[in-house]
Amino acid sequence: MNPRPLVFRLLLPLILLCLAGCAPREKEKPASTAASTTAAPWRLKDLAGRDVTLSQFRGKVVVLDFWATWCPPCRREMPDYIALQKKYGERGLVIVGISLDAQGPGVVKTFTEGLGVNYVIVMGDSDIAEAYQVEAMPTTFLIDREGHVRHRKVGSLQDVAAYEAQIESLL
Repeated sequence: MNPRPLVFRLLLPLILLCLAGCAPREKEKPASTAASTTAAPWRLKDLAGRDVTLSQFRGKVVVLDFWATWCPPCRREMPDYIALQKKYGERGLVIVGISLDAQGPGVVKTFTEGLGVNYVIVMGDSDIAEAYQVEAMPTTFLIDREGHVRHRKVGSLQDVAAYEAQIESLL
């Protein structure tokens, strides 16, 4: 079996993301448009190789962040997500970082441990990026307790207070 088609299928979306560059500024999708969209289901592996699914967070407010270790805007917003998870975790907030790093979980684990990440990190692939129409990183979705996408942000978090207010409105 020729592994080349599989390699291209897995790496092409990530290469396109690299060529497009990380989105430097936040672009929002209005809540009125996003509110009727049900978040696409997924099953991905965490950094220890355990299965994690979106459905296991049903009843929680989920911040779903597509990111990579090589993406400067992604790295800049991670301390804000750490703070939000610490502040609102007991009230039902779950932050899930979907890493699109091609180097694998070892690189991601070293990076996230060094940063003190206190939220769920899973390894993504081209299928999940396609399902959520991720064209640049970071791209972040705010999902309500019923599993509906309420907000989509492309680019780094610019106004933490405004984003926090959106989270609080769903908690």
